Amino acid sequence: MKKLINNPNDVIKESLEGMAVAHPDLIKVQFDPNVIYRIDAPVQNKVAIISGGGSGHEPMHGGFVGYGMLDAACPGEVFTSPTPDQMLEAARIVNGGAGVLNIVKNYSGDVMNFEMAAELANSENIKVANILIDDDVAVKDSLYTQGRRGVGTTVLAEKICGAAAQQGYNLQQVAELCRRVNINGRSMGMALTSCTLPAKGSPTFDLGEDEIEVGIGIHGEPGRQRMSLKSADEITEMLAISIIEDEAYTRTLREWDADKGEWVEVEITNPPLQSGDRETRVLAFVNGMGGTPLSELYIVYRKLAEICEKNGIVIVRNLIGSYITSLDMQGCSITLLNLDDEMIKLWDAPVKTPALRWGI
Repeated sequence: MKKLINNPNDVIKESLEGMAVAHPDLIKVQFDPNVIYRIDAPVQNKVAIISGGGSGHEPMHGGFVGYGMLDAACPGEVFTSPTPDQMLEAARIVNGGAGVLNIVKNYSGDVMNFEMAAELANSENIKVANILIDDDVAVKDSLYTQGRRGVGTTVLAEKICGAAAQQGYNLQQVAELCRRVNINGRSMGMALTSCTLPAKGSPTFDLGEDEIEVGIGIHGEPGRQRMSLKSADEITEMLAISIIEDEAYTRTLREWDADKGEWVEVEITNPPLQSGDRETRVLAFVNGMGGTPLSELYIVYRKLAEICEKNGIVIVRNLIGSYITSLDMQGCSITLLNLDDEMIKLWDAPVKTPALRWGI
């Protein structure tokens, strides 16, 4: 294993120190517990947006802290959920009196710890809403989840909800918007290689030189199928068609009722991507898994655009690059988010973070 590190035990701390030094105009970093937060936090009377998860998926989430996106991010150890005390500390730092929305990827550790953090924040009179992102169509359950995993739509939800909060939406409005983004987003990924955890020093799973794993998660967990290597066009078609043909998906999720101060069960259904009675407009997100050149992601986008046009899907916005990664894994994921006018307007709104900037 070759890694550009000093000591495996210092990877997270030194990485966060580097972020703080690199972006002093955008973020601050607090250690023990580790929290990345926007430089002007708390912003009074603005809903604060918090997300977090295990490290190793950079630039998510810390790279999205700043104007028009996240108010704070909680980085755990590599592929390990952050702790409730981190999340509570983040809420204390960024709460400006309008409440906090936690955007939570559907992984068991993240879900459990954000639920505990929501209850702790509520006990300190901080209004909280928790919305789960579960957009991965590859598998129903996985090693790390009950239900679908939360992947690429998380990035899009953080941008769109961050813009809404910046524009003065209240907590209930931002939470409802986040739920709507989630039910309209679908993702699927694949791996050409495994990733290597710094502390372990060896690949997390074995994959032959001529093999690929289709439907993989962001921690190297198994996907739908292992098969022989295909062309970029064939792989893109497998991913895209799985998303386009995904049927309605109904499940029951737990959400924190900020007014009642208790958990409630909410039945949620994702409609099919194409309804047939209206034009399907999407944001097409082609994401690199950490070790994939941008040139290869454009090859994937080229084919994805062709497939969408053939299926009557209009790409009105796109995002191409490595934004939710799995360390040095080679591979990609595709996300299609069915957009309405409000989401388009919020996507286009100014954003200024270490990893995503436009309009400013």
